[in-house]
Amino acid sequence: MSADQIVEVGGKTLKLTNLEKILYPAAGFTKGQVIDYYARIAPVLVPHLKDKPLTLKRYPSGVDQPFFFEKNATKHRPDWIKTAPIWSEGNQRNVNYILANNIETLIWTANLAGIELHPSLSEADDIACPRMMVFDLDPGPPANIVQCCQVGIWLRAIFEHFKLQSFPKTSGSKGLQIYVPLNTKTSYDETKPFAHALARLLENEHRDLVVSDMKKALRTGKILVDWSQNDEHKTTISVYSLRARERPTVSTPVTWDEVENALKKKDAGLLVFESHQTLKRVEKLGDLFASLLGLRQKLPKLSGLGGAETVVAPEGLEMAAQARGRTRTPSGKSATAAAAKGKPARSSSARKSRRKL
Repeated sequence: MSADQIVEVGGKTLKLTNLEKILYPAAGFTKGQVIDYYARIAPVLVPHLKDKPLTLKRYPSGVDQPFFFEKNATKHRPDWIKTAPIWSEGNQRNVNYILANNIETLIWTANLAGIELHPSLSEADDIACPRMMVFDLDPGPPANIVQCCQVGIWLRAIFEHFKLQSFPKTSGSKGLQIYVPLNTKTSYDETKPFAHALARLLENEHRDLVVSDMKKALRTGKILVDWSQNDEHKTTISVYSLRARERPTVSTPVTWDEVENALKKKDAGLLVFESHQTLKRVEKLGDLFASLLGLRQKLPKLSGLGGAETVVAPEGLEMAAQARGRTRTPSGKSATAAAAKGKPARSSSARKSRRKL
């Protein structure tokens, strides 16, 4: 690619600048390559961004230099860039978020060195209604994504008790993220307390590995189950987004089989994907997160779910945990016992009912 180019995308004319500028010094990965990745991943990425207010994390001088978050769309934008005004209590005014509803908008944001894409869990026209629930499993060193896999499998078992499907993806950084699509009428007043109670339940059952409190002093060697992402005012890294790491890694959807395999082999490298690898996976496997776009699920109505002050997990979650604890592996050991040895635990009925992605 040359330094600058004029291109036509989706009937729109775009000027792409400084294409040879290196944004990932350790990998020699240029701005042109960032734009090329987003152009090629757009067919599966854009549906996940559509109509969701988007925050850009921009690195104009590269991933090893200062960055800034951009919520309010820059005034110097083409008139065809669609935005949505969302009221900000902190700023006491509307913030005009970008809606990356097409490939041309995605390429335009990439040209701004908007390396990381952080969408809302809600659509702009119903900002108080999350389309999904998310758990960000963040390892405190020396723990890594392998231990996240174990916690993710425990989470999946509880969701299965409630007949809810869940879907894992890498964060593209250090951890693993578990998504539960909803696509039904709900609110953060329902999803956030539910997520908080579930995180505390896992912490109570597995204090040697799980923590639900974000204090860094508590997180050494443990996995933070970050439930707080389920908030109208927060965003989570988008599926298929690049990350501003040393190399151009991507937040990549994975199968539960891959999660189990990484845990079994204790190999964190099995769940690290750079841009070219993610593109090849999509070509071979399609969009492993496609179900999040339309799968309709409802959270169970549980008594005892108050606000953040709730200390004891409600009865429904306790029952789910007990059901998981009674699950037997082929060896006859309980799921909890198998998990303590670092083995993924699944009941035979769960294995039969699991849908392969």
